[in-house]
Amino acid sequence: MNAKIIISIAIVAVVLGVIVIVLQRGSSSQPADVSIVSLDSSIKNLALKDYNGKTVTLADFSGKPLVINAWAAWCPFCRKELPDFVTAQKEFGDKVVIIAINRQESLAVAKGYTDMQGTSNDLIFLLDQGDSFYQAISGFSMPETIFVDRNGAIAEHKRGPMDINEIRQKIQKLISS
Repeated sequence: MNAKIIISIAIVAVVLGVIVIVLQRGSSSQPADVSIVSLDSSIKNLALKDYNGKTVTLADFSGKPLVINAWAAWCPFCRKELPDFVTAQKEFGDKVVIIAINRQESLAVAKGYTDMQGTSNDLIFLLDQGDSFYQAISGFSMPETIFVDRNGAIAEHKRGPMDINEIRQKIQKLISS
């Protein structure tokens, strides 16, 4: 056989092998929206500080539907999403609690950012200096949001940004269940 033909066959075989491996890994990875069974007690009991220095845990909100968003001032997608969460909180009132957990930034950075947006007093903002929440939900994109039903089960885990319409739809689904 000609050496060029053998080399061509070998290259095609390698390329096909790489494609198979990529497709197999892609099919086993989690999709953008994943469902998790329950809010782990380690997540419920994470002690985080609010902007006033008060210690808050997610267990403090037991019995209420929750929307918990991991955000950071450096995240360009969070710039649009935080005001949309404020809009949703105002629209849904006490039917849902929306909590925005800042990832590893100081009070000055996080609050400075939300003060600039005019959102500091419109949501529950918590600081997570150790990034414990994000790690506990196996975060790998920004922002990440979990939707927790009134029984403490995670109904949905959204990776990546949402617009106001998607936020409304997911909250409506959450409070209807």
